[in-house]
Amino acid sequence: MCSKKKNNIWFFTHLIVTLHPETYIEMRHYIIADNQELTRFALEGLLQKDEDNTVYRAFDKTKLVELLKEHESAVVLLDYTLFDFADEDQLLIIAERFNLSNWILISDDLTPQFIRRVVYASHQFSVVFKDGPLSEIREALNAVKRQTRYLSQRALETIITQQQEEETPSILTTTELEIVKAIALGKTTKEIAAERFSSIHTITTHRKNIFRKLDINTAHEAVKYALRAGLIDPSEFYI
Repeated sequence: MCSKKKNNIWFFTHLIVTLHPETYIEMRHYIIADNQELTRFALEGLLQKDEDNTVYRAFDKTKLVELLKEHESAVVLLDYTLFDFADEDQLLIIAERFNLSNWILISDDLTPQFIRRVVYASHQFSVVFKDGPLSEIREALNAVKRQTRYLSQRALETIITQQQEEETPSILTTTELEIVKAIALGKTTKEIAAERFSSIHTITTHRKNIFRKLDINTAHEAVKYALRAGLIDPSEFYI
């Protein structure tokens, strides 16, 4: 095709998109990387309802990479637990390599550590579960179209629970936990001492030990820590 003809095609395509953007529909490429036949069949049926979608299958990591080389901005629907990734590091490396791609992780179960790591590592990942409602998969697909990500309610709860378990301060004594909560609720050293029938000096010593153990320096950091660790309910909190 001569360059003049190519330029004309580009010009008229650009003109149509500029004057009538609603008439220009971007083709979407989807790669189903799920070796569970029933799920694969259901996802294909859902995606093929839109004639502008092109759906590919990948049965292993090699084929997945091959397809991503051809379609770098594809959406990958992956059941990580049924695929041949050695670990999440391999998954993250491929996602980073093809940084225009988006990934919807669809599995029966994923460990809290895995979910937290991939979600914190990259905004490319959405997470839904196979036992969730179909509406969640639709919402994830719509989110990807808007260049955002979607985390199902179960995924969010898993992340929060995992974070709370990791941050629950087992290194603190029962007394220190109670004092952290009191600090987070805005009580002064004098008020805490009065409630506990202790001296201000004793509470100050506890406070110093708490700050040292948690590696924090201010009451504001103690508040944030208490909220993250679930020591206080956000509805109880006031400044």
